[in-house]
Amino acid sequence: MSKTTGMDYESKPRDYYENEREEMLEFLPAQVEHVLDVGCSNGNFGRMVKEKTGAEVQGIEPMKEFADLASEQLDKVYTATVEDAIAQLPDNYFDVIYCNDVLEHLVDPYSVLRSFKAKLKPGGRVISSIPNMRYFRSFFKLLFQGEWKHEDEGIMDRTHLRWFTQKSMVQLFEDQGYEVFEQKGINASKSLKPRLMNLLMLGGAADMKYMQFATVGVLK
Repeated sequence: MSKTTGMDYESKPRDYYENEREEMLEFLPAQVEHVLDVGCSNGNFGRMVKEKTGAEVQGIEPMKEFADLASEQLDKVYTATVEDAIAQLPDNYFDVIYCNDVLEHLVDPYSVLRSFKAKLKPGGRVISSIPNMRYFRSFFKLLFQGEWKHEDEGIMDRTHLRWFTQKSMVQLFEDQGYEVFEQKGINASKSLKPRLMNLLMLGGAADMKYMQFATVGVLK
């Protein structure tokens, strides 16, 4: 999470921090030795990575309650913001750095991604999940109702400091010197509305049915 961690985070319901994000395992390479989970919460996702690969998994978590829980499951946990933890991380060490719904919370995700480059092995990758600002529910509220209302969670989570579309996620990585190896929409809506919008826009709105996109940036 970012340096803005405070009451907005502390007041969130407990299940906000306990989502295991099993769908993000799909993007994990088969052979990894060292993985970093940024915003690791209680360590459940990192535990699944360990079970799947046998890799060493470290985590970063600013909320002490959850960092203590993660310490019971992961090999090492830094109780700090990602910005403060970066200097403590070993150089040229990680095969994968996971950022599951993290980058949108940061004051400066651009410099954080640049800093990660020194911590990755050659060919290492950053795997992110980022909310999609063009998700149809949020987009329709903005377009048809003129509404930009912050909420407790979701696309308009009041703790988000940055908003991205599918295209700007790619630009985020490429501008920091990564090659986007893979990008895929995740957590798709079953509603017919985004499908109808995609038909009306002649295939130009396929992204609107996805709440998030997983983006894999590979170190050049």
